[in-house]
Amino acid sequence: MKAEKMVFSALSPMVQFIKKSTFSSFLLFFSALLALLLANSPANESIQWMLNQRIGFTIGDFSVYKSLLLWINDGLMSIFFFVVGLELKREIIAGELSNPKNVLMPMVAAVGGMLFPAIIYIVLNSGGNPEAMNGWGIPMATDIAFALGVLYLLGPKVPIQLKVFLTALAIIDDLGAVLIVALFYTSEISLTNLSLGAFLLFVLFSLNKLGVRSVMVYAVLGIGGVWLATLLSGVHATVAAVLVAAIIPADRRINKAKYLESITKLTQQFKVANRAKNDKFLLSADEENVIGEIKRISKASISPLQRLERSMHGAVVYLVMPIFALANAGVVIEDDWLRMISSPVALGVGLGLVVGKLVGIFGLSMLGLKLGWFKKPKSINSSMLLGISLLAAIGFTMSLFINSLAFTDPVLIGQAKMGIVMASIVSGFAGYLVLKRAIRNLDPIELEEAKEPAPLQTA
Repeated sequence: MKAEKMVFSALSPMVQFIKKSTFSSFLLFFSALLALLLANSPANESIQWMLNQRIGFTIGDFSVYKSLLLWINDGLMSIFFFVVGLELKREIIAGELSNPKNVLMPMVAAVGGMLFPAIIYIVLNSGGNPEAMNGWGIPMATDIAFALGVLYLLGPKVPIQLKVFLTALAIIDDLGAVLIVALFYTSEISLTNLSLGAFLLFVLFSLNKLGVRSVMVYAVLGIGGVWLATLLSGVHATVAAVLVAAIIPADRRINKAKYLESITKLTQQFKVANRAKNDKFLLSADEENVIGEIKRISKASISPLQRLERSMHGAVVYLVMPIFALANAGVVIEDDWLRMISSPVALGVGLGLVVGKLVGIFGLSMLGLKLGWFKKPKSINSSMLLGISLLAAIGFTMSLFINSLAFTDPVLIGQAKMGIVMASIVSGFAGYLVLKRAIRNLDPIELEEAKEPAPLQTA
């Protein structure tokens, strides 16, 4: 256990994200289960009425009013994608994805895991309901919180590199989801609002280059400007969230050397500062000033990107995602549920997730290894890759999100939800069993190697 904690520390900050996802996955599961129970209870009518209530604001001649459900899907999920954008930027700059050798294998796996599910869905729904064809993006997604939660049920013997691989795979998958939403799930575009959003994004970029590091400036222009303009343009607002995240400064006002020098000086000043008369409980004005300066330079030594990511991650995993699940995971199970689950949409989503992810992630990963595109890390074997491919088929949150954009017909929405829920349950259990057996069969030498943070390598 101590060894694993040391390895976690070495792989930080990506692993901090992984560790926080453990409890959040159980909270997300509880929210989904509660939504399912409420949808099939007398409370469902009241819940639907509440979700359809229009909420907004008016300033002069300008007004914005949307249903509560749309504010959840467009607003709260923008916060989710903003944090995903911050994590992606941090990983590209100084994390696991900063080394091309660490990117190729999860990138190939992620592309395969998006391509094959879409193909399976299109094949099963071609020639049917024209609106049903809009759902091809639903089975392309991976729910990282659920997948990591299942992985953590297996205990500390799970190789650290396997967790990092799944996280990198899911982050790349999320970026793919953003691109899909931007390109294929948008309404009629308002060029005026889109141009305004682009201009404000350029302003944020310029402020970054000019050295502005105030989080409040980026929040006001990012939310009140870029996000709102994008929302009104017809392009989905989550795209703006990722773009704004890419603009957030990743450098610091005070570098490490300057910080250490300043802390040393301030420590000496604190030692010789005038003492309060009752220094057992109180500080003198001089001592308070020194501590205040330490706080100021400590804050300046952390980049806005890291401050935002750390401060917002808890809100996303403990508030945003559970609320989204409560609002979107409820599916009414009718008497003809068997017909519902055997519909082309439900089958396309379900088989697209389970079979498509398996073929795309496991199949392309093994093909890449055989062709020498990259080398398999010592701590990961083919059985583990198989298990990870199954866990990646837990689409849940992201699949529900795209489902809310793909369809307007309540019947199709319900069928897709049924496919998502069933596929997530099946793939979650199957992935857990495959990984449990693979880890149990590790010999002592492989188990020791699994504790080492060996990088994903390419040939």
